Amino acid sequence: MINPVLLAVCMMLILSVMRINVVIALTLSALVGGVTAGLSVTDTISAFESGLGGGATIALSYAMLGAFAVAISKSGITDLLSQNIIKRLQGSASEKTSTAIKYGIFSIILLMTISSQNVIPVHIAFIPILIPPLLSVFNKLKVDRRLIACILTFGLVTPYMVLPVGFGGIFLNNILLKSLHDNGLDVTASQVPNAMILPALGMVTGLLIAIFISYRKPRTYQEETAEIKTAEFKALNTRHIIVAVLAIAATLTVQLMTGSMIIGALAGFTVFTVGGVIAWKETHDVFTKGVHMMAMIGFIMITAAGFAAVMKATGSVETLVSALSNGIGDNKGLAALLMLIIGLMVTMGIGSSFSTIPIIATIYVPLAIAFGFSPMATIALVVTAAALGDAGSPASDSTLGPTSGLNADGNHDHIRESVIPTFLHYNLPLIAFGWIAAMTL
Repeated sequence: MINPVLLAVCMMLILSVMRINVVIALTLSALVGGVTAGLSVTDTISAFESGLGGGATIALSYAMLGAFAVAISKSGITDLLSQNIIKRLQGSASEKTSTAIKYGIFSIILLMTISSQNVIPVHIAFIPILIPPLLSVFNKLKVDRRLIACILTFGLVTPYMVLPVGFGGIFLNNILLKSLHDNGLDVTASQVPNAMILPALGMVTGLLIAIFISYRKPRTYQEETAEIKTAEFKALNTRHIIVAVLAIAATLTVQLMTGSMIIGALAGFTVFTVGGVIAWKETHDVFTKGVHMMAMIGFIMITAAGFAAVMKATGSVETLVSALSNGIGDNKGLAALLMLIIGLMVTMGIGSSFSTIPIIATIYVPLAIAFGFSPMATIALVVTAAALGDAGSPASDSTLGPTSGLNADGNHDHIRESVIPTFLHYNLPLIAFGWIAAMTL
């Protein structure tokens, strides 16, 4: 009989690719997985509903960030960036200049995304603020948005795998190291980043393939967006720009002080209102627009939390790994490969490597020790198995975040243009490089 976790994840992926709404796909798959594992329908629904609260905080965070994004777009500060870029493009017919600007934009986006994980740890909060005003620029340069999705996802995932600061500090030290110690693996904090260098090279390989091979060719999108943006270029209100800068500073400061994206976004929204960019009577409309823009992502995150709760309640992850250890004898190479693939399936279902680490470590550490893997190889296996699927999961904020910005004009499909490209370019190299790390460290 097929394992309920594998069945549920496969069903969720198939339904999503068939363009069934991700919320519906997650809900149906959770029900099927729970019932298949032997839970009653009532118990499955109860587990699902008990997990929904786990996604409420991130959902409200997305709603507040949506409102903040609408407010900052009204200030004109992001239009100032896109206006200057388009003026440079219009002022030069040189293909070299256009190419230089294009790769310059790629580099800036990549550096900002990496910085959002450690230097200014705002995670995906910057995406709905920065990316929508640049869509007209991408259209003019005929940039394939699947490439931008890959760049954003790379910057959201790779830093926490190797850099023990910001979100990486939480992932590598607070979650991973504690889970390894709790399961009897004696390793130090300095060993963890070193063990992840090879798997991280897999991410770099995927990014280079996306930039220089897969999505190198020009791609044309609907031109109305670019024409509307260009037509709106006019003298910008200097006071509004100053208020926008203060609002951004307030948002980042408050978020870093409180650790809450919700309170940070609320602080920025308040600055916009007090500063006169948004009239008091417009606050309701602006907030409603922001919630509308981000609502689907919030619902997906809430539903993913329910899906994860059902998968944990079934106990089928442990059963899956037990069947693995009993069925492959002492073949170390095959064991490493299957452990990585199982990690991929589990994380794609749960949607978060941060949530997957405690589950994976509890099962994989004793298994890796039994197969004779070194401590460094065990670290590589556990982290890579958990990181796999974070890129490429329909329910991961590493794919939902890029979609929130790239689909602002309705020209970017979440599954086909964020999920599938990031899955192919990152999960496959991660499996290959993670396996090499497990076998050589």
